[in-house]
Amino acid sequence: MGYALGRLDLRRWRTGDALRLTAAHRDPEMANQNGIVDRASAVDWIGRVADLDNGHVYAVADADDHPIGCVAVTNIDRHQVGWTWYWTLAEVRGQGVARDSLRALANWAHREAGLYRLELGHRTNNAASCAVAAGAGFLYEGVERQRLAYDGTRYDVERHARLATDPLNPPQRPVTVTI
Repeated sequence: MGYALGRLDLRRWRTGDALRLTAAHRDPEMANQNGIVDRASAVDWIGRVADLDNGHVYAVADADDHPIGCVAVTNIDRHQVGWTWYWTLAEVRGQGVARDSLRALANWAHREAGLYRLELGHRTNNAASCAVAAGAGFLYEGVERQRLAYDGTRYDVERHARLATDPLNPPQRPVTVTI
C-alpha cells in the first residue's frame, strides 16, 4: 500500500482510525506499545487519549488523511516538562515521517503549549529511534541503566531532551498541527 507522504498532518485520533491502529499494532516492533490487540482495544485507546488532561496525542496522517503513525507529548508536569513519544507504520519507516512529525510537535509544544522541556527515551539497541530523536533536535543526555523490562529482559534507555531555548528545527516537509 502506498502513502501520500508529500504533506503530513498531526490530528486527533478518530474512532474511524481503529482498524488502521489495530493493523499497525500487529507489527512485531509494536508488540509492547499501548496494549492494542483488536478493534475494541483500539477504540478504547482512542477514547482515552482524547480525554487526556495532561497531554496531546496525535495521529500522523498522510496527504490522503490515512494514519501512518503517532506522535505525542504526555505526562506534562508543573515544571512545563513533557514526555514525547512516537511510532510509525513499518511501510513508512526510514522516510523521515517520525522525524518531521516530532519536529513539528516539538515546535508546537514550545511555542503554542508553553512547554519548556521535552524529554524522550529509547532502548539503546534502537538506533532508528535514536536517529529520529537527533534528527528532531533532541540532544543526548545520558543512559538510564536497565530502565525498561520486556519479556523478562531489562534494557538500558538513552535519554534525550529538547529545550524551548534550543535552535528552531523546522520539519523538512510541510506538517500541520490540528488541535
